[in-house]
Amino acid sequence: MIIVTGATGKLGRRTVEHLLERVPADRVGISVRDPHKAQDLADRGVRVRQGSFDDPTSLAHSFEGADQLLLVSLDRTGQECVSGHRAAIDAAVQAGAGRILYTSQMGAAHDSRFQACRDHAQTEDLLHATGLPWTALRNGFYASSALLFLESARHAGDIALPADGPVAWTAHDDLAEATAVILAEEARFEGPTPPLTGPAALDFDTIAEIAAETTGRPFTRTVVPDNDFREQALAHGAPASIADLMLSIFAAARNGEFTAVDSALAELIGRKPATFRTQLERAWAE
Repeated sequence: MIIVTGATGKLGRRTVEHLLERVPADRVGISVRDPHKAQDLADRGVRVRQGSFDDPTSLAHSFEGADQLLLVSLDRTGQECVSGHRAAIDAAVQAGAGRILYTSQMGAAHDSRFQACRDHAQTEDLLHATGLPWTALRNGFYASSALLFLESARHAGDIALPADGPVAWTAHDDLAEATAVILAEEARFEGPTPPLTGPAALDFDTIAEIAAETTGRPFTRTVVPDNDFREQALAHGAPASIADLMLSIFAAARNGEFTAVDSALAELIGRKPATFRTQLERAWAE
């Protein structure tokens, strides 16, 4: 039995879909906060159980019988994030899980300038401490984040963001397929994987060129001082914690934390991962 958490989210749902192409539905279970949102998966034979990271008892029930558990990282930061992961890992141990896989991130390190990467490093420590077999999927930075940063520039033609550095922007669907390959035991990693990345690391200067080529319109790249960017984010209603989190992405990129490009993802999915240009074209066509 393979159990997937967060299976109604962007990465978890795609992973389940790819997994169902490889294993029978009765070998797949999901743990979701709201089972009604996964009724279509239940109709296809997937075991659907309610499980909340804030209710460890529910997790122990939803993880029951797990030979493998995919722990999709929470959309939280700091101790709130790590505490949720600790509850899930403890529940997995209690349920007798044979292996835990965790959606970590390239650049995961205790001294990262990006809060999420520090959270991932702490979670990997928790996994190591269980004594169970575990795998940390060191996912490339989700390209969807870059697309969100570009949204205001899409029509204005000016990419006004803090100074950055090259980032290996990576597609959710490629990462989901690679995760399904590993869960289906077509590949195995002990501990952290190599960086699972797109084919190139790009900064926003290069992305401005790609945007211009894609649209046939000029795009400029304006470097906004960190303090000005933070003030702009606050003025648009972002909480201070979110403004600081966004800034830390750029600080980590400047520090070279997301520059690695590796062939591991391509080897897992059997093809070249989607380029950022392809993802931009697809997103902006929609």
